[in-house]
Formats: sequence, C-alpha cells, structure tokens
Amino acid sequence: MKSAASQSVPTCSAKPPRRRLRWMLIVGGSLVCCALAYVHFFLYLPMGSGPAGPSVEATAFAQPWTERQVLLVGIGDSVTAGFGATKGRSYFDRLVVNPADEFSELKGICLSRVLPNMNSLNLAVSGSNSLQHLSHIHDRLPPQDENVFGLVVMTTGGNDLIHWYGKTSPREGAMYGATLAQAQPWIANYEQRLNAMFTAIEECFPGGCAIFVGDIYDPSDGVGDPQSTWALPAWADCLKIVTAYNEALRHVAAKHASVHVVPVHDTFLGHGIHCRQFWRAHYAWRDPHYWYFENIEDPNDRGYDALRRVFLGQIVEQRQVLQR
Repeated sequence: MKSAASQSVPTCSAKPPRRRLRWMLIVGGSLVCCALAYVHFFLYLPMGSGPAGPSVEATAFAQPWTERQVLLVGIGDSVTAGFGATKGRSYFDRLVVNPADEFSELKGICLSRVLPNMNSLNLAVSGSNSLQHLSHIHDRLPPQDENVFGLVVMTTGGNDLIHWYGKTSPREGAMYGATLAQAQPWIANYEQRLNAMFTAIEECFPGGCAIFVGDIYDPSDGVGDPQSTWALPAWADCLKIVTAYNEALRHVAAKHASVHVVPVHDTFLGHGIHCRQFWRAHYAWRDPHYWYFENIEDPNDRGYDALRRVFLGQIVEQRQVLQR
C-alpha cells in the first residue's frame, strides 16, 4: 500500500478554468460593447459635412423678380442674429449673398441676385424674447416710403420657453419648467404680442410687405427629455408648451395675409440630441447629424444652411407679391 504522504492531493490551479475565462471574456466584451453603443447613440453628436436641408428651386433665380426697392429686415432672437454661425454663414447673411465657398448647387441662389435694389437691416438681438421684440419693432424699425417693399424674416418665442433653464421659477418670458396650466396665460399673451408685432410691421411698410416667421424647433427631436443632455433639468410639459406656442403662431399668422409660417420645427426634427438613435420616429436616415450649436439652442453652420434653404423655399413660393 502507498503511504498517505505518497497519495496524490488535488491542488488549485493557478489559472481559472477555461469555462470561467470564456465567460469573463464574454461579459467583459459585452460591457465594452454596451459602453461603446451608449457613447455612439447617446453622447456622440457628429455635425456631418456638406449641404444640409431641403433643395431650393434654382430656376426661380434665373432672372430678377422685381426692380422695386426692397428692404430685407431681420427681427427676433439669436437665431436670426446668427449666434453660433461662423462669419457670413448665418441664415440671414446667406439669404442676402452667398458665402465665398458656397455649395455648387446654391451658387447664385440668394436674394441679392433676384432683388437688385434690395437693402438689408438686421434688428435681431441674441438673448431677446418676444416681450422685447415688439419694442424692437416700435423703436428700431423706421417707417418706409410707399415705394419700398418690406421683406421680413423673423424668429420669436424660442427664448420665452428656455430662459433660464430652470434655474429660476417659471415666469412669462422665461418659462422653463412651467406646467401647461401655468403657461396658459403666457401663451395667450404671446398670441396677442404676435398680432401686435405683425400689425406694427405692416404699418411700417405702406407699400406692402411679406413677413416670414419661423416656428419654434425642438432640439429633443420630439422626445421631450432635456434632462438627457446631462446639463438641463427635466421638464415634463416642454413638448406641450412648444406645441401650444407654435399653434398660437399659426393661429395669428392665419389672420394676416402678409404673414407666412416657415416650417423650421419639422425641418429640424431628427437633427437634435437624439440624431444618432435610429429607432426614434424622427430619425433622419439621409443625414443623421446634429444641426445645433454647442449651447443646444442655436443652429451650427449646417443648421443655418438648412434654415437659409427653408426660408428661401417659402420666399420663392410667395415671390409673386413682389411683382405687383
């Protein structure tokens, strides 16, 4: 018989069993893949390159629309002021004249090409809200002669909603965090201000005018979760209030033959903070890129290109009013 000392004694291996190692690799690899997927779909916001937004009817710019004196006026907030755009690439600047490195399909597609007697005046102020815009019109837009036609582009109301990002209690002109019920009187006042603004502009142009006002876009791409940016507090009723503001805008615009609503909201869906999430209802398959500036409230250069295009599209549709 062998002695007890000579019998083999099982020992623990210094290396984990293959099965355990395999599971460790699978779990570790899965975690890495999940982390990469989270970064790609939730944190990565590529801006893309090249043209952005709808095409523009190039044939409409083949010859002048009118020899009349035209004053192009910008009114409103930072979107019309061009905050976040590199020099010469705001939507207002691009409406007037093409930048030197214009995309080939839009060379010569600008208002100065078809309105040879046009002057421009941009009254928009970054950070301003609709309560201030009415006074800007009264104080800074001079009445024009009857031989001058007014071509007005506007963005107003967006800052009413986002100021001051929930850092203060909601109030009119800075209603971030408000409930829809709380915002109802402010929405009604916004509607009245819009009517007063449109009327004041029309009175400044006895020779006639066309007013193109952009509706308010939604950087959450229809999801309504500003908290997912990691920088903003949650706001349960944000989409309801954006919708109500846009409905008020359309309701007032319908009362003024000179006013035309530019579909900025729908144009920008799919290009906000969820632009990479292909399972979302508004995912933009052809251009799944971020059109906003780093502050999430103004466009970047590609966003301003898209704005220029959608404004131009509406102006082209109404260009016959300049020929009367």
